[in-house]
Amino acid sequence: MAFDHKTLELKWQKKWAENQCFKAEVDYSRPKFYALSMFPYPSGSGLHIGHLASYTPTEIIARYKRCRGFNVLHPMGYDAFGLPAEQYAIRTGIHPSIITHQAIDNFRRQLKSFGYSFDWDREISTCEPDYYKWTQFLFIQFFKKKLAYQKKVPVNWCPVLKTILANEEVVEGKSEVGGHPVVKKPIKQWLLSITKYAERLLQDLKLLNWPERTIEGQRNWIGKSEGARIFFPIKSVNKTVEIFTTRPDTIFGVTFMVLSPEHPLTMEVTTKEHKKTVQEYKEKALRISDVDRKAAENKTGVFTGAYAIHPFTKEEIPIWVADYVLMDYGTGAIMAVPAHDERDFEFAKKFNLSIKKIMECEELPFTEDSLHIQSDFLNGLDKKQAIERAIQEVEKIQCGKKEIQYKLKDWIFSRQRYWGEPFPVVHFKDQTKAVDERDLPVTLPETTHYEPSEEGEPPLARHKEFINFIDPKTGEKGKREDSTMPGYAASSWYFLRYTDPKNDKAPFDFEKQKYWMPVDLYVGGPEHTVGHLLYARFWQKFLYDMKMVSHKEPFKQLVHQGMILGEDSQKMSKSRGNTINLDPLRDKYGADTIRVYITFLGPLEKDKPWSLQGIEGSRRFLERVWRLCFDEKGKVLAEQGDVNHSINSLLNHTIKKVTEDIESLNFNTAISAMMILVNELYRKQVRNHKALRTLSQLLMPFAPHVAEEIWSALRGEGFVSLHPWPTFKKELVQEQKRIIGVQVNGKTRGSISCSTSTSETEALKAAKEQKAVQNALKGKTIKKVIYKVGRILNIIT
Repeated sequence: MAFDHKTLELKWQKKWAENQCFKAEVDYSRPKFYALSMFPYPSGSGLHIGHLASYTPTEIIARYKRCRGFNVLHPMGYDAFGLPAEQYAIRTGIHPSIITHQAIDNFRRQLKSFGYSFDWDREISTCEPDYYKWTQFLFIQFFKKKLAYQKKVPVNWCPVLKTILANEEVVEGKSEVGGHPVVKKPIKQWLLSITKYAERLLQDLKLLNWPERTIEGQRNWIGKSEGARIFFPIKSVNKTVEIFTTRPDTIFGVTFMVLSPEHPLTMEVTTKEHKKTVQEYKEKALRISDVDRKAAENKTGVFTGAYAIHPFTKEEIPIWVADYVLMDYGTGAIMAVPAHDERDFEFAKKFNLSIKKIMECEELPFTEDSLHIQSDFLNGLDKKQAIERAIQEVEKIQCGKKEIQYKLKDWIFSRQRYWGEPFPVVHFKDQTKAVDERDLPVTLPETTHYEPSEEGEPPLARHKEFINFIDPKTGEKGKREDSTMPGYAASSWYFLRYTDPKNDKAPFDFEKQKYWMPVDLYVGGPEHTVGHLLYARFWQKFLYDMKMVSHKEPFKQLVHQGMILGEDSQKMSKSRGNTINLDPLRDKYGADTIRVYITFLGPLEKDKPWSLQGIEGSRRFLERVWRLCFDEKGKVLAEQGDVNHSINSLLNHTIKKVTEDIESLNFNTAISAMMILVNELYRKQVRNHKALRTLSQLLMPFAPHVAEEIWSALRGEGFVSLHPWPTFKKELVQEQKRIIGVQVNGKTRGSISCSTSTSETEALKAAKEQKAVQNALKGKTIKKVIYKVGRILNIIT
C-alpha cells in the first residue's frame, strides 16, 4: 500500500504546531545549537528548488541536534526590501508592500508544507517598521562613532533603472536585474567606514570554519598590500602626483605616469592644447564600467601634455590618462614601469613610449625576482633587499613613506530608491543630525510614485511632507535624507534579531544573543562571499566594539550548498524552460520524497542535475520503508522479539554510519546506509519492532512525516522528532580483521591483514611494506591495482 502523503503531512504539521515542538527558549541546562540558512528574498514566483537545497541541510541538522539533547534555534524570515518589488510597482502601480506581503504569505505556506522545523514565533521580515526601526538605530550608532559619512563618489548608475547599483549588482557592465547598461556617475552618497576594520576582517579569517575558497575570496577582496606612497612633483604646477606601489624598488624604471580618467588632477594638469582630447576621452571612459575596463585587452589612453619630475634622477616623465587605471584602487595614479609590468609594457608599446630595463633578464616584460641594474643605490640588490632600501631612501629625501593599503573600499550605503529603509538623519543648514532614537522608526511615506526623476533624484525627494522637517525643540528647518539604505543593511544583522525577535526596547537582549550566538551552522550560496558575508562580519565587529554583542564573528561554520541544475545539466531558468514548479511536485510525490531526493542527489557542496527518474526512486524507497511496517490495509506488521545477530549488527552499523554522516554533512551516504538496511530487512524478511522503530528515528531528519507515522504506529513515546537519538553498541560495530592475498601480476607474493573499511590506498601501502612484494616490484612501474575488499589485492606492473 502506498502511503497517503497529503494526509500525513497535514496531520503531523498540525500536531507539531499545536505542541510547539520546535519552539526555542533560552535554557542554560542544555547546550545550544543555532542552525541558519540565508533568508530568502520573497519573490512573486515563490520557492524554487534552490531554496530547498539551502534550507534542507540546516533542517536535517536541526532535527538531529534536538534528538542529541541540544537546545536548537532554527528560525526563518524574509529579506523583504529589494529592487524587484519596486520595479514591479513601477510597472503595475501596485505598492511594493502589497506585492511583498503576498509573496511572504506564499513563501510561508510553501515552507510549512515541506515540514521544516522552524520556530515560526521568531519569524521576521526586514520591511516591517518594528524590524527596520532597529536597522535605523544601528545606523545611528555608526553615525555617532563617525563611521557613517557622506561623500561624492563615482558610482554605478543605471539610467534605465534610475538607481545606483553595488559592484556585486553589476555583471559584465550591466545591471544584474534586467541586464541594462551601467555607467559611472559622481553622486553624493552615504558610506560606512568598513576600511577601518580591514585588518581585523583579514586577521580574524583564521577563526572561521569556512570553505577555503570563501576565505581566500575575502582575503583577496580586502587586498592587503605593503609598499610605499611616493610623491612626484609636476613640472610648472605646484602640485604632486601621489602613487602607491608595492614595488618601490622599480622606481628607476619609471618612464611615464598614468592618471585614471576620474582623478581630480586629470583636467587640472592637462595643458591647453590637450584639453579637448582629454575631456572627450574622460567622458567616454566614464561610460564604461570598472569591470569592462579591467577586462579590456585593447589599451587606450591620451597624453595630457604635462610632465612629472622623477624624485631621484630629476628626469621629466610624461603624464598620460588611461582607463586601465582605476580610481578605486591605490591613489588612482601609477608610476609606469613598462619593462617589468605587463599592462605598462603593452601601453608603452602601443604608444611608442620609452622602456628602461632595471633588472637582470633576457626578455621583457620581466616580472620575476632578479638583481637590479641601472638603479643607482639599488644596483646588485634582489627584490626584497631593494624594496627595503628604496623605502628608506624615499623617506630620507621626504618624497614618500612606507604604507599599507587595502583594495577594500568604504561601503557605499545609500540607494536612490523608494523601497528600502529610510535614513534616520536630517540635514540642517550647518550640519547633519541623527533623529532622536525615541522617534524611531522613520517610516516610509505612502505613495504612488516609486520612480526616481530623470536626473536621478530619489523617489522620496518628491514627498515634500516627508522631506521637510522642523526640529520640535529648536524650530530649525531641515530636510530628511531622500535616499534609502541598501539591501545588505538588514541582512548584516538579522541573525542577531532572531535571538530576541519580539524585543521592542532594543535590537536584541545582550544575554540572549550571548546564549545563542554565534551561528553554529550557516548555509547559503558562495555568491555572497564579498557581499553579505563580509558586511555581516563588519557589523558584528562594530557591535562587539560597542559591547552590544559578545562574539567577534557571527558565523562559526559556513557551508555553500551546490546548485541544483536542470535535467539538461544547465542552470535552471525560465528562459531555458528547465525550472521546477514545487507545488505540483510536492502534491504528486510528497514533501518527504522531495526532501530525501534533494539530499540523496549527491554531496551537499557539489552541483547536481535534477532528474524525475531519480525522484521516483526516492518515492519508491519511502514506500518500501512503509511496506515494512504496514500491510495493504494499513495494519501494523511489526513483530516483537529480539533481532537476530546479523540484522542487529547491521542495524548498529547503520546507526553509526547515519550518525557520522549527518555530523559530517554527508547526507547522501546516510540515505544510502538506510537503503542498505531496508534491502537487508526485505531479503531476510525481518519486520522486527525494534529495528523498524530505530529506522524511523534515523529517517526522521530526512522524511519526518513518514517517520512520525511509523513511530506513532509502533507505540513510540511522544514525537520521534524529539525522541533521544539511537546509540550503537561498540562491540557490534567493531570490524573483523581478515587475511587477504597480495598478488603481483597474478602471482601471490604475500598477504595482509585488513577489514571491510580498509581503502585501496591503505591496502597498497601495507603490501609495499612486505619484502617479497618489494622485490617483485623492484624496477617496475605499477600500471593498475585490482582491489576487492576483503578478498584480494592484485598489483599489475
